[in-house]
Amino acid sequence: MLMSDSGNHLLQLSLFVLNIQLCDPRRYDPDFQGPTAKRTCTDVLCCLIFLLFILGYVLLGLLAWAHGDPRKMAYPTDSQGHFCGQKGTPNENKTVLFYFNIFRCTSPSMMLRLQCSTTQICVSRCPERFLTYLDMQFLNKEDKNYWEYYRQFCKAKAKPVETLRDLLISGDCPLAVYPSRPFLQRCIPDLSALNGTWTPGSRMKFEDGSGQTRTMLEFREAANGISDLINARTIGLKLLEDYATSWKWILIGLTVAMALSWTFLILLRFTAGFLFWFFIFGVLGIIGYGIWYCFLEYSSIQQRPQSTFWMYGFGIQRRVNMFFHLKETWFSMMIILSAIEIIIIIVLIFLRTRIQVAIILLQEGSKAISYLPSALIYPVLTFILLSICISYWAVTAVFLATSGVPIFKVMVPAGQCIYEDETCDPEIFPYTNIPKDCPGASCNFAFYGGRSMYHNYILTFQVYNLFAFLWLINFVIALGQCALAGAFASYYWAMKKPDDIPPYPLFTAFGRAVRYHTGSLAFGSLILASVQMFKVIVEYLDRRLKKAQNSAAQFLHCCLQCCFWCLEKMVKFLNRNAYIMIALYGKNFCESTRDAFYLLMRNILKVTVTDEVTYFVLLLGKVLVSGIVGVLAFLLFTERLQIIVDGPTTLNYYWVPFLTLVFGSYMIAHGFFSVYSMCVETIFICFCEDLERNDGSAEKPYFVTPSLHSILTKKRPGPQR
Repeated sequence: MLMSDSGNHLLQLSLFVLNIQLCDPRRYDPDFQGPTAKRTCTDVLCCLIFLLFILGYVLLGLLAWAHGDPRKMAYPTDSQGHFCGQKGTPNENKTVLFYFNIFRCTSPSMMLRLQCSTTQICVSRCPERFLTYLDMQFLNKEDKNYWEYYRQFCKAKAKPVETLRDLLISGDCPLAVYPSRPFLQRCIPDLSALNGTWTPGSRMKFEDGSGQTRTMLEFREAANGISDLINARTIGLKLLEDYATSWKWILIGLTVAMALSWTFLILLRFTAGFLFWFFIFGVLGIIGYGIWYCFLEYSSIQQRPQSTFWMYGFGIQRRVNMFFHLKETWFSMMIILSAIEIIIIIVLIFLRTRIQVAIILLQEGSKAISYLPSALIYPVLTFILLSICISYWAVTAVFLATSGVPIFKVMVPAGQCIYEDETCDPEIFPYTNIPKDCPGASCNFAFYGGRSMYHNYILTFQVYNLFAFLWLINFVIALGQCALAGAFASYYWAMKKPDDIPPYPLFTAFGRAVRYHTGSLAFGSLILASVQMFKVIVEYLDRRLKKAQNSAAQFLHCCLQCCFWCLEKMVKFLNRNAYIMIALYGKNFCESTRDAFYLLMRNILKVTVTDEVTYFVLLLGKVLVSGIVGVLAFLLFTERLQIIVDGPTTLNYYWVPFLTLVFGSYMIAHGFFSVYSMCVETIFICFCEDLERNDGSAEKPYFVTPSLHSILTKKRPGPQR
């Protein structure tokens, strides 16, 4: 009982102290005239950790670049570990990889090693006909050209043998060659050449050259095995082809998005009300166009198309083509767009009385930006820094993934061998007992790896690379937010605008943030990066354990996703306001977070009125910019603007540059409108500080403009029931 009473007293005391802190506003300070000039370094320990972490990241990059070789991702590798098609090598003119026995690609171990357990050689072209080794021997007696044709798919020093047993022992030539086509520098069987119009239900049989009878279904399974092996590279190269074809149009589209963003920001200074309604009707019109187009596509598809099989139908291309030829696809997209349209209309109806507040805030933000035009250029600097971080992460990840030396394994073309899949050395392999004990065994390249300490920690290095990337990205964003907050705070606390605004406020605020508050910004970025890293780990575990999940595990995963999403949003909100307080007073991260939280809690009603409404208006602006560019890109890449301009006509997937432009336009608009968002939030924080410090009298005048003061302090009626 005594412990219970003491616990209650402690809880009451904590609530009392918290209530005092929440309700204790700031006092009037005649010496306060904006961001504090006299500062000291904050969160020094975190700054040192951050600098050491960056130093380790640089060393990791150098280590990866010393061991990695990106050519391993660009060129296929034969059984001797040599690249196909690489200049300056014996395989310079042999650009395609040929598989001796494609049926070995159906082995389950193939997906573990990411390599077919059969001999692979580099060739200059793929076979055009079906021919077994025995048939070649019979025909070669009459025409010597058959051996000349067949030997190009054998090893370099191959010689004709008399029996099939000798061929199996030597392993110099394949048992049979099949009509193939080069696909991502690999010879993939062309089923249409084997049997014209083949369908999945057929059972056509043929000899594979070893005396075994094969069916077309087995052949398809083998081809699918290779397809699964290179599917990711297939997509990647086709995407690169599309980007190489459309990169000029992508740059033009991104430039248009930048011009539109700049134009809207300038117009907000003079016609905020008109531009707001232009945002509204523009977004509704673009979504309405999407609904209309989906309805047309839905109406034009009469029935589900027949699923035909063709060689290049493997993998994602076939699924994408089928996806866009289904009535259900366009009907679902039409329903989704209609729901978004209805939600926007409903939100506008409920926020109609608060829109005027957002318009006044945007006008005030426009006035601040007009006095600080350098703020509109700052997103370019942020974009450059983010591009450097992304490029460094991507290059380091590629070099880490390609670190290692060729690893060779014992592979047996037929039968079983106790040495199969063991590591071997191709130079001494012919002198070992393995070829005698296992006829036909060969020492073939399997994968890239190693057993050194460096190779044992490749996965750890990749995790380090990812976490460093998240930390740096969030730090760059935090640095921009703190610099902009300091500049806009200098504008707000100037009694006579623009005369009292200090010179070069953005440059000064940026210098203060780097010199004094690198540790505080790194601390906030570290917290956010940790949350994002946990999200990545949860997603990774979900993908690895997806097949073993039950309903309870899926429910737990959804709960974790929701919790981490809410946590990330909350941390971003608190960090952003903490950076504003750091720019104002120069305190450390924890104190600034506490002060910002208490200030917002003391003005919670004003926060709910201004923050979400302003965010909604700016979101509409971002959607409008990306929507305008997206519609133009869609019409261009689907060849609907040929009368006006000739766009690219050889795209594999038109949606690749289209989605790139939509996403890129949104990010550009987000970069420019985030300046507005930071301006509005800084002005609002300063306004709350202004109300607590001053009372509007001659001795304590407000720094806020009369129009903004009147609309933010006006009491609004509660919600109607």
